[in-house]
Amino acid sequence: MRGRVWLAAMAGISMAAVSLGVASAAPPPKLEAFLGYPFLDALTAADSGNKIAWIETRKGVRNIWVAEGPDFKPRKLTNAAADDGQELAGLNVSEDGSTIVWTRGGGEHNPWADGLAPPNPASAVDQPQLELWASHGGGAPVRLATGGEEPVLSSKGRIAYLKDNQVWAADADGKAPPARLFYDRGKDGSLVWSPDGTKLAFVSRRGDHSFIGVFSGPDQPITWLSPATAFDSNPAWSPDGKHIAFARQNGQADVLSTPLVEQPNPFSIWVGSADDGAARVAWRSPATLNGSFPLTPDGLFLMWGANDHLTFRAELDGWAHLYSLPAAGGEPVLLTPGEFIVEHVSMAPDRKALLYSANAGTAEGDIDRRHVFRVAVDKPGPMALTPGTGLEWTPAPLAGGKVAYIASTPTTAMRVTVANADGKGAQALDNGASDYAANGLVIPKPVSFKAADGLLIHGQLFLPPGGKGKHPGLIFVHGGPPRQMLLGWSYMDYYTHAYAMNQYLASRGFVVLSVNYRLGIGYGRAFQHAEKASVAGNSEYQDVVAGAKFLQARPEVDPARLGIWGGSYGGLLTAHALAHNSDIFKVGVDFHGVHDWSLYPGKVARPQRYEQGDYDAALKSAFDSSPEAAIAGWKSPVLLIHGDDDRNVRFDQTVDLARRLAAQNTPFEELILPNEIHGFLRYDSWLKADTASVGFLEDKLKP
Repeated sequence: MRGRVWLAAMAGISMAAVSLGVASAAPPPKLEAFLGYPFLDALTAADSGNKIAWIETRKGVRNIWVAEGPDFKPRKLTNAAADDGQELAGLNVSEDGSTIVWTRGGGEHNPWADGLAPPNPASAVDQPQLELWASHGGGAPVRLATGGEEPVLSSKGRIAYLKDNQVWAADADGKAPPARLFYDRGKDGSLVWSPDGTKLAFVSRRGDHSFIGVFSGPDQPITWLSPATAFDSNPAWSPDGKHIAFARQNGQADVLSTPLVEQPNPFSIWVGSADDGAARVAWRSPATLNGSFPLTPDGLFLMWGANDHLTFRAELDGWAHLYSLPAAGGEPVLLTPGEFIVEHVSMAPDRKALLYSANAGTAEGDIDRRHVFRVAVDKPGPMALTPGTGLEWTPAPLAGGKVAYIASTPTTAMRVTVANADGKGAQALDNGASDYAANGLVIPKPVSFKAADGLLIHGQLFLPPGGKGKHPGLIFVHGGPPRQMLLGWSYMDYYTHAYAMNQYLASRGFVVLSVNYRLGIGYGRAFQHAEKASVAGNSEYQDVVAGAKFLQARPEVDPARLGIWGGSYGGLLTAHALAHNSDIFKVGVDFHGVHDWSLYPGKVARPQRYEQGDYDAALKSAFDSSPEAAIAGWKSPVLLIHGDDDRNVRFDQTVDLARRLAAQNTPFEELILPNEIHGFLRYDSWLKADTASVGFLEDKLKP
């Protein structure tokens, strides 16, 4: 039915929604069981190596868990029970493990969200607030302040945090009232205490440049490290607290370039004095694309190791690897050679080794997994700690060389695991995760196929358990796009949900192919930074078509019953599929997708940053690379799902598309979630969206 509205309001549900029965529709069988997985995040350890903490989210209920050596028996630190949409983040443990600090509330962090009130996805009548919480000396959690985020603990037990882009401080015991630590006219972030807890380094963002500042006390002015017309970032203290290493990129690097062709963005690593700000360059990257500042999620991972070795991540050989560089200067040494990417890096307390995860290993399909490794800070020779066909990530170093990490298999839920220094003797901690028992989980198969231009594309194939005959097929496309779907649960909550949904759809008789299209991570820098992609030509869409043809050729699939679903950038590609190839894709579910790049602020960039001709060409290319440029060919029905407080993809992207579809009588339906953000904060929101999605897909592909 064209233009039918599925309104999932928390209160005051409209008569239209009641008459359609969507707001109160019962979830299809077993959906709630599949969505009842625990998601574990933010695993961190005290420098003493005797206490770990992490965040668990299950059915929208978020809690802090802790465990202490030697037995590491887990226990809940908080006792939340409501699906209230209030995030927990910024988890920190003090060096001795006596204090744990975190924040509650908030949502997406990007320039659009700056200055907006915290999200209110539960439509509470009282506006939620950002809150700073701590547990000190084993006591019950205490709210220390409102408006706090990104807290960091000093060795003296002092908490620095951000409030309205300024730096504030509080005491962990809550006895002294919080206060602003100092004034800065920039927007502050990246707070790092000196080892002795007496000084605080930070990044002051000034629009087209940024500085590294050092706060040394209330009676001393801020020290700026060699300020320049550059973007300075990633401050890292030397063990003796006398120096700070940091990264430098050109300020407003693309002023003289075209927005349609990637230009090299070289960077350098500097070392500055915390006392007087004098700094010198230790190394400059080559002015090549591979020498560019790494845009793989989480950036540089610049750290100061033992014997004055700086370690950092770069893509000098075309892959995101760890390198080691003498602080005095010289040429970097590649620590982690091979065709894989490094993520989730942490440094051992003695600063002699790095722990990290990577999509490397000897098992088939390891390029689509994550395993944990250890490497010295000064020489290559990684040691695999977690080989096999499971998935492991976010390593946290413990006493005696032991390591904690989050682990799962394709069919079992996440568990925090503690292992010996060599990776043996792994002990999965029992925090109730073992009671996740959704029936019918399958082991996805690693597959690959070639796009029309010959590029090899990877994916994961979910086959219905025990089903014979021809099944409807579904393509799933992830968002980002610098993301990678894995052969199991993801370390990101959004894609953990997507994995559970692909499993559920397989249990309902769909053959599902998750396509890791170009622009994603995991397959090298050239793959992530593909030519003529996104606003410059949409070359990534051919990977989706290749996946569809691969799926249609499968003996289990009815080629006439093929659909597509995805969120964010995956919503964009879903819209592309329906606009360009309604002959192939008979139905789609589009979660908060981009539909017209020319409406996307900042993507094409402001006109004054380019010659007018370059800007006009970029604007035209942006629209031509959008689904709405081909909307006349859109014939297949689509379900549009969007939260109207989205701070990542603006809600007007879906408003605009709905108007255009209605104008040409293309069938569409809507599920609008008032006050939800991009990555839905409530389990209830996901359950409504998934219920609607499954019903819509089955109605169109399984009549």
